[in-house]
Amino acid sequence: MKFRNTLTLPIFLFFHFTSYTQLVNIEAKRMQTDSVRFVLKSDILFNYTDTNEAYVLKFGSNITTQIKSKDLNKIYFLVWNYDLVRTDEKDVQNSWFLHARFNQELSDFFRLEAFVQNQNNTQLTIISRNLVGAGIRFKLINKERTKAYFGNSYMYEIEKLNGIDQWYYNHRNSSYLSLTQSFEKAHLDLIATLYFQPLYRDLENHRVLGQFKAEIPLTNHISLTALYNYFYTGFSSDLQDDRSSTINVGITFNM
Repeated sequence: MKFRNTLTLPIFLFFHFTSYTQLVNIEAKRMQTDSVRFVLKSDILFNYTDTNEAYVLKFGSNITTQIKSKDLNKIYFLVWNYDLVRTDEKDVQNSWFLHARFNQELSDFFRLEAFVQNQNNTQLTIISRNLVGAGIRFKLINKERTKAYFGNSYMYEIEKLNGIDQWYYNHRNSSYLSLTQSFEKAHLDLIATLYFQPLYRDLENHRVLGQFKAEIPLTNHISLTALYNYFYTGFSSDLQDDRSSTINVGITFNM
């Protein structure tokens, strides 16, 4: 068995504007490891500030790991993260995300997938989401520097809205298109992903996530990364639609 451990530590954040979204891009977290059977990527961030007897505590932890079977046809994939921002008055941010996925390769271009997910964030319109789902995944383009995937899944989700003491049980479709392009001479990797998730009974109730990521390695261990997210939720009800944009630009250290 081959092993590869990756520790990712953000060294310096140049510019950061964020609004926490309801949908997480799993495509951006997948690991292309070829014959490497075990991969682990993790980081832990901690910051404490005390000014004039007022404190701010920030803590974040992320783990992404993947295990392949001996024949490399089965993939077990896990993503977990936790974020806490606490002040004297209250928790400004207290959220977690857990996603486990199984991938079965049937051919070079066709795969079956099943997944479960638990998500909680008291700052969002939907403060809690639990879901289970299964679907198909196609490899549309498989070239050395260009890869494209399309996936479609059924999801059963259980959600709780902020300020409403009621749980909602939904049957939802999830489709995504992902494109990865690598430029050898420029040492530039581009990843673009688009998600669309409507309810089966009400297509106007849907979620859209578009994400664009660019990464340039500066050395063998340091990369410059830029990430843009656009998120939209249409509730088709009296609830106000959610819209948010996220821009992250920073340096990542890999060991």
